[in-house]
Amino acid sequence: MNVGSTTSNPYGELGLGLRPTAPQSEMGQADFLRLMTTQLQYQDPFKPMESGEFLGQIAQFSTVSGIQGMQESLDGLAAALSSNQTLQAASLVGRGVMVPSSAAWLGSEGKLEAGAELPFSGRLVVEISDAAGQVVDRLDLGAQPAGVARFSWDGQSADGKRPGEGAYSINAMLVGADGVAEQVQPLAAGTVNSVSMGASGLVLNLNGMDPIPLSAVRQIL
Repeated sequence: MNVGSTTSNPYGELGLGLRPTAPQSEMGQADFLRLMTTQLQYQDPFKPMESGEFLGQIAQFSTVSGIQGMQESLDGLAAALSSNQTLQAASLVGRGVMVPSSAAWLGSEGKLEAGAELPFSGRLVVEISDAAGQVVDRLDLGAQPAGVARFSWDGQSADGKRPGEGAYSINAMLVGADGVAEQVQPLAAGTVNSVSMGASGLVLNLNGMDPIPLSAVRQIL
């Protein structure tokens, strides 16, 4: 018998035919079952595969398949959430939002809207400074409860003059019952001009202010 000319087909005895297939980079369920069938057929009769080992391999394959299916579901959910978030951000164009920032913009007319995050109740004092760092007005807003305290500045300095349109900085201090002043996070209101995609996700481009992530928005005005 010429062994070199003989082609071995381990599936012939099982009534299975082989069909040429294109090369694959991943093993599917059918490939796994064919591999298991061949493994059973050519196993050492003196060291047969135990049923527990056989079932363990099947369980491992099922686990991998389940993880792949879960990953596909999570990818689909992430895409849906991202699409919904994009629509929400787009709806903010032209509207005002309150964001953590010490920089605020005063238009040629109207007021400067701002606020502060208060960790506890107390007397809120706010200083408004111009681009040169000069304090142009000081607001004593009295006792405020814990939470977000909103206020507005009419754009007039302490001497009654209007400094003009531009960027101003906010310094907020909270005076507790013990008389000790503590700096707190100021909030600035800005108008959303556009929305863009940044490295960390959706970013809001505000009029006269630095871009800020959508997740940083405290209030929608």
